[in-house]
This record gives sequence, structure tokens and C-alpha cells, in this order.
Amino acid sequence: MPYRSVRSCLLALLVLCLVGTTFSTVASAEDWKQQFGGIEAGKWVLGIRAGFAPLTQQLSDNTSTSIGPLVNVQGLYSFNTWLLAGLMVEWERHGVSRERPDADLGHQDTVSVLPTIELRPVKLGQITPYVNMSFGVNVNSFGEDVPGVIRPSNTFAWRLGWGADYRLNERVALNTEWAYKRNDGHAHTNAGRIDDWNASSFGFLFGAKVFF
Repeated sequence: MPYRSVRSCLLALLVLCLVGTTFSTVASAEDWKQQFGGIEAGKWVLGIRAGFAPLTQQLSDNTSTSIGPLVNVQGLYSFNTWLLAGLMVEWERHGVSRERPDADLGHQDTVSVLPTIELRPVKLGQITPYVNMSFGVNVNSFGEDVPGVIRPSNTFAWRLGWGADYRLNERVALNTEWAYKRNDGHAHTNAGRIDDWNASSFGFLFGAKVFF
């Protein structure tokens, strides 16, 4: 199966740009009064988003990997009008195939536990842009379609995200976010250890957040 990560990333970026354009068009009809600080102090933010995640490169030599589903939940607390901190948990899955000879190997699941900080420096009408950074652990597992044993290692997780909330009212906002997540380690198989097992990915998320 040919490797299509570059094409997949370009398609995903196009989708994100279209969503951003939609938000901008809606917001252009609103009052674009700029406010410094994107949130009130002492607020809890709960979010649930879903989307898709292409890998940034081949998982390992002679493999092809599908664009996988992505689910993300988060809980953050605002210490002031621009700084939040909390926890993010993210799950993604990728189908894995061998290219030569062509064969489905199974799928890799990743659960990432990510303590997170987030910056919200400004508010533009109903739109609040932000950037966040997370450090934690990727817990990797593999479900196999063919006989054999593939055991990917758990890895250090580093995630950098950019996004925006579109406030519907005081408590609810629509959300879109793009992120890069590092997931670079090794795997053990019946044939020995594979040192280059890189499941780092780009994530594209769409969902909602609740403020209280």
C-alpha cells in the first residue's frame, strides 16, 4: 500500500483552513472589540473534541499507516485572565500495513495522558485564540491481524496545540484545534527489536467546551 502522509497532511490542513474561514466569516458580522485576556479568572473549562490524526512520517520501514480517529477530553482551570492549567487525555488509532508484500498487520492504539498549560492572551469579539503545551506519557498498544507479536514501547509525550473558541454564550463555545504530538520510541517483535518506531502525529480536533 503506497505511503500517503504528505497528501493526507495537505488535505487535513485544507479542512482546517475552511473551518477557520467559516469562523471568520461569522465573526465579521459581530463587534470585533479587542480585549486583552481571553478568559475570566477562576473559571473551569471542560472540553470534548473529536477528529482525525495522520502520522508525520512512516511508522517504521516498509509500513503504511492510515489516518486514524482522534478523541480528546480536557479539564483546565484559569488562574488569571490569560493562564490556565490542567489535564488532557487523548486517544488515537492507526491501521498499520506492510508495503512489500502487501499485508494488514493490525492497528496501534495510543492513550496520551498530558498535564497541560494554556495561554489566552487576547479576545476578539466572540473568538478567543489560544496556544497550549503538554508534557506526559504515550501508552502504546498493538492489536494484530496476523500471527506474531508486536509490542510498541510507551514513550515521552510532548504536544503543542493552537486553536480557537467561538463563544455561543457565557457557558458554551465551539472549538477547533490543530496540534503536533511527539510519540517516538521502539517496538519488540518476534524478529527482534525495531529501534525506529515513530508514531508522532498531527491532530485536527473539532468539538465544544463548557465554562463554569
